[in-house]
Amino acid sequence: MNVPTSTVALFATCINDTMFPETPKAVVRLLERLGCRVDFPLQQTCCGQMFTNTGYFREAMPSVRNFVDTFERYDYVVGPSGSCVGSVRDQHPMLAHRHGDPGLQRRVEAIVAKTYDLSEFLVDVLGVTDVGAYFPHRVTYHPTCHSLLVTNVGDRPYRLLSAVRGLTLVELPNAQQCCGFGGTFSLKNSDVSVAMGTDKVRAVLDTGAEYVVTGDNSCLMHIGGLLSRMRAGVTPIHLAEILASTEDALVAAGATAPQQGGSR
Repeated sequence: MNVPTSTVALFATCINDTMFPETPKAVVRLLERLGCRVDFPLQQTCCGQMFTNTGYFREAMPSVRNFVDTFERYDYVVGPSGSCVGSVRDQHPMLAHRHGDPGLQRRVEAIVAKTYDLSEFLVDVLGVTDVGAYFPHRVTYHPTCHSLLVTNVGDRPYRLLSAVRGLTLVELPNAQQCCGFGGTFSLKNSDVSVAMGTDKVRAVLDTGAEYVVTGDNSCLMHIGGLLSRMRAGVTPIHLAEILASTEDALVAAGATAPQQGGSR
């Protein structure tokens, strides 16, 4: 395993910080267990993708500048969100270019090169798939659209989950089909969003899984909300929370699974 000697900055994301704080906490436990030094820059805030996705490019610029000011001093920036990491890597360069500030463009390009989704950082930078996790449950994984198409995490989450002791990984039917969340899409097109989410939930239930896992709590919130309304008995959980789970911690807590990061 290649443990970096420099400090890793945790890009918690605003949705995790506000609604699912157990996920960034799990990232810290996991990375520190693997020998990393982790810092949580308090200046961080939203990456601005809500503005960008809706076409408010000018309004997104303060978020871009703040991200650069906050994280550029670190050698690695790691976030537990395919959509937010994808926004930084895909949208921030476009926004800086449209803004016409060459200096900001160079700073954005430099930070993009060292910003990673959690699964990428573990597999590509640390060179590890077995992180010493233990999770004795039947699990299915939903690869979110941003993780697949923007961040391009590929099979890294599958490789990480496959190495977790006690975990049974069940293939999700039509896994690459969107869950229907889409951020502002779910607000503007709520009926379509619910219909797409219902299809995803049916696929989850067909697996017989106890847990549905993603690398993005925004999509997981959507799926989890539908599961809750159906009283389906399937628990949503973020990839980081599974990877941070150890047998000793579960025994000490007197439980067989970690507590969830918030109501979903």
